[in-house]
Amino acid sequence: MKNRNIIVDYLARVEGEGSLFIKIRDGAISDVKLKIMEPPRFFEALLRGRACTEAPDITARICGICPVAYQMSAVHALEDACQLKVEGQLRALRRLLYCGEWIESHTLHVYMLHAPDFLGYSSAWQMAQDYPDIVKRGLQMKKAGNAVIEFLGGRAVHPVNVRVGGFYKLATRSEFAPLVEQLGRGRDAALETVRWVAQLPFPDFQRDYEFVALSHPDEYAMNEGRLCSNKGLNIAVQDYDDYFIEEQVPYSNALQSRIKGRGAYFTGPMARYNLNFARLSPLAQEAACAAGLEESCQNPFQSIIVRSVEILYAFDEALRIIEEYDMPVQASLPFQPRAATGYACTEAPRGTLYHRYSIDDEGIILNARIVPPTSQNQKTIEQDLRYYVAQVIHLPEQELTWKCEQAIRNYDPCLSCSTHFLKVHIEHES
Repeated sequence: MKNRNIIVDYLARVEGEGSLFIKIRDGAISDVKLKIMEPPRFFEALLRGRACTEAPDITARICGICPVAYQMSAVHALEDACQLKVEGQLRALRRLLYCGEWIESHTLHVYMLHAPDFLGYSSAWQMAQDYPDIVKRGLQMKKAGNAVIEFLGGRAVHPVNVRVGGFYKLATRSEFAPLVEQLGRGRDAALETVRWVAQLPFPDFQRDYEFVALSHPDEYAMNEGRLCSNKGLNIAVQDYDDYFIEEQVPYSNALQSRIKGRGAYFTGPMARYNLNFARLSPLAQEAACAAGLEESCQNPFQSIIVRSVEILYAFDEALRIIEEYDMPVQASLPFQPRAATGYACTEAPRGTLYHRYSIDDEGIILNARIVPPTSQNQKTIEQDLRYYVAQVIHLPEQELTWKCEQAIRNYDPCLSCSTHFLKVHIEHES
């Protein structure tokens, strides 16, 4: 059939509710729409009128998988407004907390959401019947990431120990001992994970992306840095609004982002890897090269390897931070609110997360803007599908649908949590 519509009502194994529409006319792709159906939750409006000290706890509720990313972006933006700089061991502990989130979130995606695609399973539970030890390894790694968040944040989901200026409570050096043992085992498992995913079958699919991520001269960026791209972008986070724009599309509840005058871009693990490979730990670099990756990776299906390399790096970095830990004198720095606007980007597991807050002299939030990674990647996902489907358009409808979902899951899109099964309708045009 030369003309047909492919409609995926519910995308399985992504976080939230979304659907996919592809129109094929005269044997060519004429339209692709990724529809995100999650209802708006109005967090930006909810923040207006609240004290800036409430923002970390409120924004953590935006996502149950990556609450640390929202907390860190919030506190950094508000500290920017208050001209407060958190450094030393407090800064290191924030980075450790972020390592925990990268571990638990990336591991969830690699083992539970993405690997089944490559092995021909419709779910991780099916995969576990044939690969019980592998799935168990993934669960143990995720447990280690959760342990870091619970230890530093007070609880594994929606942590409550983060505040503007630092933390509410700190741990002594001796209290880290049980965590070190768990992270050591996790690092070994992460190395095995990189080796395992490198053996998965990957389609030959390369595209010339504009990768955008934070870049820092001294570290693999998580919480701080300049926004850079492989196409020459190099700006301070405070200039974000001058270069990036969000637009409403009629078929999706998520805004789509683009670089002004340039179009779609790609944020997330692949962007970080391509821009910051040299700042990975030696262990992570060696594992990436042994897995067949070069310093640049343009195949989105190999993002599962890149994520696994970031898991390994997060374990390695977490152990380094704990080894060098010296308990600070105070858990947080005092600050004085002032009428100003603050900006911050941090690297959520799925990509760059932007926060902007304007506050008054009393520290009351006047307005807020939050740009999550998935809305930034949505336009690139659609473009990927347009190119990829053209290569596999000859496949039977069921297999073609599977391939489309797998291409979307390359990005680990966060639309909230989803347990839907896939429903497909094919509409043929006469």
